[in-house]
Amino acid sequence: MDLQLTGKVAVVSGSTAGIGLAIATTLAQEGAAVIVNGRTEARVNAAIDQIKQKSPDVKLQGLAADLGTADGANALFHKVPEVDILVNNLGIYGAKAFSEISDDEWLKFLEVNVISGVRLSRHYLPKMMQKNWGRIIFISSESAVNIPAEMIHYGVTKTAQISLARGLAETTVGTNVTVNSVLPGPTRSEGVEEFIQGLAAEQNIPPEQVEKEFFEKTRPSSLIQRFATTEEVAALVAFVASPLSSATNGAALRVDGGVVRSIV
Repeated sequence: MDLQLTGKVAVVSGSTAGIGLAIATTLAQEGAAVIVNGRTEARVNAAIDQIKQKSPDVKLQGLAADLGTADGANALFHKVPEVDILVNNLGIYGAKAFSEISDDEWLKFLEVNVISGVRLSRHYLPKMMQKNWGRIIFISSESAVNIPAEMIHYGVTKTAQISLARGLAETTVGTNVTVNSVLPGPTRSEGVEEFIQGLAAEQNIPPEQVEKEFFEKTRPSSLIQRFATTEEVAALVAFVASPLSSATNGAALRVDGGVVRSIV
């Protein structure tokens, strides 16, 4: 299927690893010119090299900037004043008991996971509206619905992203601009892979058994009973970013392997 992304310009925040890297790769392979973002030149260059090893002819630019800060966002706006597609993927997470999460940690999670998307959307959305075409996508999480007790601050920010996306979508009535959120479930990113390998070595069992027990005990509601690949998440994001998704607006789209049991 041709997603009709040739000639489109896309920014993917936090795209040097994991889901962000997979999204940048997929959009580039579909013909978009993609700005790859990370906090250091080394990470950005390594990501670009990785993408080009798979697809040498793709169009890529790099931006080393912390888009969780106002200065980082301004650096992006200076380099790339307008885009067709904005993927707000940048995010942080970490397990911590609620009683031990300080005000500063709450503010850090909100700034990186929510306000970064506010800043970028506030800049790019009006320009999309002027052109009467654009896509903004927030990479949320099934944790927005199933708030994890071990990292409530993370779950709250993921819920906020869904509300933000829906609110922005309400401002696009009657246009060819859409704003949606995508909710991945447990996904086999680099961090998850390290977690699995570490537990396997610690317990002296195969990594496959660690994954099996994780879904039996921790995520028993999963229908696929495995970690999704980053490419599977990226495939949905690429469709939502394309002209083919023109009737999808204001939606919270799950690619969670069926972990969330509710049907609405």
